[in-house]
Amino acid sequence: MVEPALLALTQWLSPAFPTGAFACSHGLERVVALAEVTDAATLEAWLADVLRHGAGWQDAVLLAQALKPGADHDLLDATARALAPSAERLGETLDQGAALARTLAGITDRPLPARALPVALGEAARPLGVPAATVIALYLQAFAGNLVTIAVRHMPLGQTDGQRVLARLAPVVATLAARAADSGLEDLGGAALSGDLAAMEHETQDVRIFRT
Repeated sequence: MVEPALLALTQWLSPAFPTGAFACSHGLERVVALAEVTDAATLEAWLADVLRHGAGWQDAVLLAQALKPGADHDLLDATARALAPSAERLGETLDQGAALARTLAGITDRPLPARALPVALGEAARPLGVPAATVIALYLQAFAGNLVTIAVRHMPLGQTDGQRVLARLAPVVATLAARAADSGLEDLGGAALSGDLAAMEHETQDVRIFRT
C-alpha cells in the first residue's frame, strides 16, 4: 500500500501545485536565446551542470538540513537567500516558497511562514516521515521536470525528446539525493557560472516570456 505521506509529497511537487514554477526558466530562456542550448544533448548537459554544481545541489543540501529534527529554519532561510547569485534567482526561490507555504496552509490548516523554496518544503515535509533521500530526489526530479517542460515550450524540442532528457537525468538525481541526505551545511557550494551569468543577463533581456 502506498503511504498517504508519499502521495501528499508527490502532490506538493506535481505540476498541478501552484508554486509558479512554470513562470521561471532559471536562466534557460537566456541560454536558448544565446544559442548555447539548442537541442536535447545541450539541454541535458546544461541541466546536469545546474543539478550537480548549481542550484540543484545547493537546494538539495538546504532541503536535507530543513528536514532534520530541530532544524533552525530561520537560519537556513537566511542562508538560502544569501546563496542566491542574482535578483531573479532570489525572487524565484522566494516566490515559489511563498506559494508553496500559502497553498499548504490553505489545504492543511497548518500555518507555514514564507521561506526560500527548499527550506519551505523541508519544514512542511518533515512531519510526513518520508526518508530524506526520497524527498530530495522528488524535489530535484520536479525541478528538472519543470525546466524540461519550459524547454519543450520554448525551443525546437519534442515531448518525447524532452522526456528522454529527463529520464537520462534520473541517475544524476538519485546520486545527488543520496549524497545530500548525508550532507551538512559545510557541503554547500558550487560553480555553475554559466547558468548564474545567464540568470543575471536575463534580468535585462529585451524580449522574454518567463520571469527568470
